[in-house]
Amino acid sequence: MESGPAIFAGTAFVLFGSALLLWTAVRLRLRAPVAHSVSPVAFAALSLLFGTAALGGGIWCLGYA
Repeated sequence: MESGPAIFAGTAFVLFGSALLLWTAVRLRLRAPVAHSVSPVAFAALSLLFGTAALGGGIWCLGYA
């Protein structure tokens, strides 16, 4: 019974983390700003950090499902 929410949360985290990492990689490759009015290096680093954390959290949730 507890595996249903874990599968849903894990899938949501994996999709969000993957999309954030892909979006950040494309923006950095095009040398476009990741966010407006923010330091490009700092926000790219934070975006990569949170994308990796979300992806790892999703994999962790799916591992316990």
